[in-house]
Amino acid sequence: MIMKKIAFYSLLLSAFAVLSACEMFEVDNYDAPDQTLRGEVVDVLTGEPVLTEQSNEGIRLRLIESSWDPALRDPGKDVRVNCRPDGTFQHTKLFKATYTVLPEGPFIPLLRRSYADNEAGRTVLAADYKTVKLNGKEEFLQFKVQPFLKVEFVGDPTTSNGKINALVRVTRAVSEADFRAAIEPTMGGGSPYSSGLLNVTDIQLFVSYSTSVGQRTRENLWSSKIEYAGSAFNPLLGQPVFIQSNGVIPSGRTVYVRAAARIDYATGSDPNTKRYNYSQVMEVTL
Repeated sequence: MIMKKIAFYSLLLSAFAVLSACEMFEVDNYDAPDQTLRGEVVDVLTGEPVLTEQSNEGIRLRLIESSWDPALRDPGKDVRVNCRPDGTFQHTKLFKATYTVLPEGPFIPLLRRSYADNEAGRTVLAADYKTVKLNGKEEFLQFKVQPFLKVEFVGDPTTSNGKINALVRVTRAVSEADFRAAIEPTMGGGSPYSSGLLNVTDIQLFVSYSTSVGQRTRENLWSSKIEYAGSAFNPLLGQPVFIQSNGVIPSGRTVYVRAAARIDYATGSDPNTKRYNYSQVMEVTL
């Protein structure tokens, strides 16, 4: 009986020791995240905001706490912040820390490495990210970038028979020479540089009840798209292009529209995401 009691108490003490070591008994002594980072992404040539959509397909910032990954390789520890449609961003719930901040979007990448068959052979060609220390006061960052395209409405959209009619002008916001100089050294192997990367693949007319109209918030029944194969759009650069909404929008409705266009080049950590450059939002009442 005595041996059984000793064994029981030994087992009980062992279990208590294990539980005491568990995280559930640790005191959380970290301050709540209360730091604010805000800023904007602008065209380096014009100073105008780079318009986008508030989603993963728009301009997205990676905030990497420097103790995890000062070299900006993918640590799986970064915070992702989506820009607002007007090209501004704000995050009010960050921990006190030093961050490297890298935006990804429809512009020449700010972080570029040369092509090599292995990671060790790659060299840094450009590293225009910013480092910021959040420690008690709000910080503001401005990123100056080279957008791929400028998209704008020519005049105000008009309506007829439940449809929205618009003229859209798309021009290059970065020259072919500057694009090639920046992008060609990053490519090789099975994906060599091609002038076709600059081809405009499609123009979209997004229609929505939301003022933040874009891919994610569009009304599919009314939004429309014109696709272009190869270099077919090149003669239309700088020219007004007519585009009309789909379906019939009921009379008396107020909707919001934006035009968007993209080139055949993927940016960011997802090689399949080809991001749109956007126009301003326009309000239309039918």
